[in-house]
Amino acid sequence: MSSASELLAVTGKPSRSLLRLVGLMKPARGIMAVAILCICGFVTLNVVAPKILGDATDVIAAAVFGAKFDTARFVSLLLVAAAMYCVTALFSWAQGRLNALAVQRLAHDLREAVEAKLHRLPVAYYDGRSRGDVLSRATNDLDNVSQTLNQLLSQLLTSTLMVLGSLGMMLLLSPLLAVVSLLAVPVSALASIVVTRRSQKYFVRQWEATGDVNSLVEETATGHEAIKLFNAQPAIAARFAAHNDGLYAASSKAQFASGLLVPLMAFVSNASYVGVAIVGALQFLAGAMSIGGIQAFIQFNRLFSQPLGQIGGMAQVLQSCAVSASRVFELLDADEITGEPGEPGAGSRADARPGFDGRFDLPAGRVAFERISFSYRPDAPLIQDLSFHVEPGQTVAIVGHTGAGKTTLVSLLMRFHELASGRITIDGVDIAGMRRDALRRNFGVVLQDPWIFTGTIRENIEYGRPGASEAEIVAAAEASHVDHFVRSLPNGYSTMLSNGGDPLSQGQRQLLSIARARLSGRPILILDEATSSVDTRTEVLIRQAMHRLRSNKTSFVIAHRLSTIRDADLILVMDHGRIVEHGTHHSLLKLGGHYARLHEAQFASGGGELAEMPVRSAKHRAGQGGREAS
Repeated sequence: MSSASELLAVTGKPSRSLLRLVGLMKPARGIMAVAILCICGFVTLNVVAPKILGDATDVIAAAVFGAKFDTARFVSLLLVAAAMYCVTALFSWAQGRLNALAVQRLAHDLREAVEAKLHRLPVAYYDGRSRGDVLSRATNDLDNVSQTLNQLLSQLLTSTLMVLGSLGMMLLLSPLLAVVSLLAVPVSALASIVVTRRSQKYFVRQWEATGDVNSLVEETATGHEAIKLFNAQPAIAARFAAHNDGLYAASSKAQFASGLLVPLMAFVSNASYVGVAIVGALQFLAGAMSIGGIQAFIQFNRLFSQPLGQIGGMAQVLQSCAVSASRVFELLDADEITGEPGEPGAGSRADARPGFDGRFDLPAGRVAFERISFSYRPDAPLIQDLSFHVEPGQTVAIVGHTGAGKTTLVSLLMRFHELASGRITIDGVDIAGMRRDALRRNFGVVLQDPWIFTGTIRENIEYGRPGASEAEIVAAAEASHVDHFVRSLPNGYSTMLSNGGDPLSQGQRQLLSIARARLSGRPILILDEATSSVDTRTEVLIRQAMHRLRSNKTSFVIAHRLSTIRDADLILVMDHGRIVEHGTHHSLLKLGGHYARLHEAQFASGGGELAEMPVRSAKHRAGQGGREAS
């Protein structure tokens, strides 16, 4: 996550972010134009009304000093003033409503832009940032922008126009008193500039600290079971306390610094009011102004000084808005996935075969890695000059120690990362010349941690092929050993899943993800350690389901349990990004190298016992108490 100085270096002055926000409101310029007209009407009537009330005061004053009380004029002036204030209330309501529509449209469009941006960001962006910070930018910062603009956009314009309008009326009534009132302006401006510059850095730290707290909360909610298992609550509580204290300190400093402006502006305003009262009394004694004129001027002075103070206070709130907007724009301006073939500005590849979009011209599944190289960092090469090929329908298992490059290899196949050199082809077509979405429509994936979204079991299976019929969904479930436990649930396929798959067990969730992949019917499968976190009995079921799933499909299996890949057509043993051995299970055992040592280590620790378990016996026991999957 960016530090305060780095963020300011990226976003520049806060005014740039605010100007960019205003530019984004162009689609609502018609609504804003009407809102501005309402504000102008509101300000005009509010500025004229004190003059009307001053005239009414002069009618009373004239009667006090012996003149005849002009009842008709007095009543008419009061009625005109009352009508003005009623219309100002209507203008205020209208501009508030229109302003809310315009700001919420901006917030709506920003949320859509952020959501779309999240899909266009490369995997490396998420790898280098905490998910909580990304979430905070997309929610808290965006909400802060929306709420601040909704609250202050019209107020800022209203206050500015009110200052200008009241200043004009003060100059008309008494230039001398207007000069006294204007003495407050440079003092107010200086206070605003000093406080704004001081508080800006604190607002940056505040929203960064908010991202830190959200990151920890997201991490705690996701790993609550592990935290309880290892009794790590005190450590997490200590980390949260540290982050929370940081947020408290940053927020306190930001609010304290910005809060200084309100009392400062109030002091300047009161001082100006006292000066106007003293000079106005002298003007009355000299006969230069009437009582009504002084009353009207005092009201104009209030209309002048109060909005001036509000402008200073709003400037501080806008600092917070500017920082949040900068964080949102930093996300929106992040480097995206490179252009796709066929898109404007994207290069096209001659070997990008027309029609090969993963829907109408499904590939046979011949995959070739041709002298590929890749590294996450230039100074740390991972895969170098690696080559192998897979024939259609073959099952290729990839084994090796942690960090050997197994998962990276299939990530390159799906273009989550781009190659440094070499190429990967499917049926002779370079995947770099295919659109990513078209390429990925050819892969069925079963991950080590199955992704289950909130919805019914039926919807989770149908995710593999939206629009599939009930019969197709059930058939995929039966072939994946899902149907028998689903039908034992009270609501069957309509059972709602939440929190990543509750109330299903880990093994049942894995079987559900296999059913989803089976329903998709895609020609190339990627199975990423699908049996690493299940019991022996469930592993047998998953092995059987995966065996059916791999039938007539090119399959890449990442495995730590060697018992799950005994029947693979080709086993690749990776070490530090290179293939150090390749062959079948039996040939590699005879070779006595890396694979044989891995196998011996697993068998010695009990991990090889499953390999010798008769599948029929395990299947028979798994079928007890439930319907046998066909």
